[in-house]
Amino acid sequence: MALFAINNVSVRGIASCVPKDRVKNEDYPLFSPEEFAKLSKSTGIFERRKADANTTSSDLCYHAAEKLISKLGWEKESIDVLLFVSQTPDYMLPATSCILQNRLGLSIDTYAMDISMGCSGWIYGFSTIAQLLTHGGMKRGLLLTGETTLKLVSEYDKSAYPLFGDAGTVTAVEFDVNARTTYFHLQTDGGGYKAILTPDGGFRNPTSEKSLIYEDIGEGIRLNRLHNRLNGMDVFAFGLLRAPQTVDKILEYVPIQREDIDYYLFHQANLYMNEKIRKKLKLKEEQVPYSLRDFGNTSSATIPLTMTTQLSEQLQHNTTKLIACAFGVGLSWGTVYFETNNIICPKLIEV
Repeated sequence: MALFAINNVSVRGIASCVPKDRVKNEDYPLFSPEEFAKLSKSTGIFERRKADANTTSSDLCYHAAEKLISKLGWEKESIDVLLFVSQTPDYMLPATSCILQNRLGLSIDTYAMDISMGCSGWIYGFSTIAQLLTHGGMKRGLLLTGETTLKLVSEYDKSAYPLFGDAGTVTAVEFDVNARTTYFHLQTDGGGYKAILTPDGGFRNPTSEKSLIYEDIGEGIRLNRLHNRLNGMDVFAFGLLRAPQTVDKILEYVPIQREDIDYYLFHQANLYMNEKIRKKLKLKEEQVPYSLRDFGNTSSATIPLTMTTQLSEQLQHNTTKLIACAFGVGLSWGTVYFETNNIICPKLIEV
């Protein structure tokens, strides 16, 4: 069972970067006013940020990392690890983490690696970087998570296009013998991989002329085989089942009472689903912050983006007990319990 504890690792700071371009759902041409009202009520999403054709997820992560490194006062030569978690890399190869190591001016001694994970990516990435640092051989690391998901979603897909936004984040993690223990619970069910799938573009189904042909999949859903395909009902059922289970599992494992957690940070899927999860876990509204309204679902970036935009003051000036839970493409899901103490959270960066 992927249930484990990590010692000697502390989060030192988190920063987020989004494109300046705002996409408002009320302006979406495929929506009637009634459809917009219904969607905004159920999803909680009113606008998103959209990267232009020349901006990638690594660009957004780069700007967040430069700002955070400066605010922390870290010498770039002191950074030992760089992980880039994304499903929208710069290239098929090389790994984008290698490009970011050079672009950020980090030492050639840096351990750099890409992790191809989506919605659960921040928690999987956090667990990976924490394990790399826990023994002290490497002292400082950057966890970069970001997506430009709107480049993968058809503008003619009413079921998906209004939900997603683009963002990049960085979490600075450091070896610390005085750190409080961090606890993880991670799970995977590849049997459900078709619930969120881009059919073509990999080596199972390489890109061809047929990949670019648009198909009418259902009412208001028109896309080609290079676009994400989302089975909303399957994903909803999966999230509603697995998210409460993994939160309950971590709470059984962590020596802390449920009511002593300051905030529960859920992947920002949509308001209706997340509120169902919150109520199932009997959590107070004030314990569950949302960034959905202004940013939508930014995949692997949702949890750190929510922290920096909704909890910045709390995180910068207090010790905070947190549970983060994410679920999605893979299918993969997981939960982490961690504490922060007066961390650095720069103002949201817009590029």
